[in-house]
Amino acid sequence: MSKNPFDPCFDDLPEEIPIFPLEGVVLLPKADLPLNIFEPRYLGMVGHALKNSRIIGIVQPIGMQAANSDPVFRTGCAGRITQFSETEDGCYRVTLRGLCRFHIQKELPIDTQGYRRVKPSWLSFESDMSSQSCIDLDRSNLCSLLRRYLEQQEISLDWPLLHEIEDDAMLMTTLAMICPFSPSEKQALLEAPCCSTRANLFMSLLDMAVNHPCSRSSH
Repeated sequence: MSKNPFDPCFDDLPEEIPIFPLEGVVLLPKADLPLNIFEPRYLGMVGHALKNSRIIGIVQPIGMQAANSDPVFRTGCAGRITQFSETEDGCYRVTLRGLCRFHIQKELPIDTQGYRRVKPSWLSFESDMSSQSCIDLDRSNLCSLLRRYLEQQEISLDWPLLHEIEDDAMLMTTLAMICPFSPSEKQALLEAPCCSTRANLFMSLLDMAVNHPCSRSSH
């Protein structure tokens, strides 16, 4: 996938960003994440982002809650607002395009509007903003396992649309985001060093779910 001309360069990524804790949701570089924003603090967060870098960090809470005092995983992914609309009932609909992962270097004081802010460290993830791919998928094996997994989960999938995704890295990114893995499994996919490692982990998760469901449920 070619670089979006509106995306910042790696060296221009901001020194502080707001974070949006969402359990069971990860954003990966170059993927799109649609969001419906309705809480006042996050309406303020989006408004602030639109006036500045348009960048918001998506992180997962550790545990079931996403309160301001609850811990979050140290690694998240920043996305840039690429689409924005208002609704008649006072909500925002936005789409984030994944830019680059980050480690939370330091959590900053909560903004006056109630959302959390962090000082991110981008240094470990410069390759996220590269257009090069390190992946070579065995699509036949992937589709075989994926069909069995989705049948097991009673989930339907638009297979023709999936087959239209020619880029292996983009296909893996899409599947890693939409498959209903546990929050810890999704976090592991997010933290995978590269797309090739993520693909191997994804295949292992599918295989475990399909062929060893009892073993998976015990973890």
